[in-house]
Amino acid sequence: MIRLLGSGLISPPAVRLDGSRCYIRPPLPRDWREWADLRAESRAFLTPWEPTWPADALTRSSFTRRLRRQAQEWRDDEGYSFLAFDRQSDTMVGGLGLSNVRRGVAQMATLGYWAGKPYARRGYISAATRLVLDFAFGQLGLHRVEAACLPTNEASRGLLEKVGFTHEGYARGYLRIDGTWRDHVLYAMLREEWRD
Repeated sequence: MIRLLGSGLISPPAVRLDGSRCYIRPPLPRDWREWADLRAESRAFLTPWEPTWPADALTRSSFTRRLRRQAQEWRDDEGYSFLAFDRQSDTMVGGLGLSNVRRGVAQMATLGYWAGKPYARRGYISAATRLVLDFAFGQLGLHRVEAACLPTNEASRGLLEKVGFTHEGYARGYLRIDGTWRDHVLYAMLREEWRD
């Protein structure tokens, strides 16, 4: 279910997607402190799997720049970023989004996600991923959603397989993660394969 929440100048359209366990919505300026605290608390847990963090990664000004870029991506139909929250407590548990949206004959996007360390492997991000897939195949009308992860990231591979992605291959030197070009395993899901 999608609910409109109102909008802000530096925020994407205010959309909320609700599931039984969690809900997702685009980031808002008021989220900075909770987002920065969760990312800081989870830094050692996250950095082996992510691009190198800039020195100002957790500052309010960096978060504001991020929000402006994400709002522009929504407007340009290039990317759709969300934060995930526990439905009972409204506590932020992680984030995810669709990037590199390709239209024309492709009709596809790339899925990315992260979980705060206290909430990892508790089902939040797989539940949030299902909400994003509903959005991708429903509201956006995409045909294909791709995802990639490090071969050693068993939790990420498990999440993708649990949600229904198909392992499609192996890409050498695919993304620069934690300062080093790393190989990735590739997954995808087609619209006709999606079932919640």
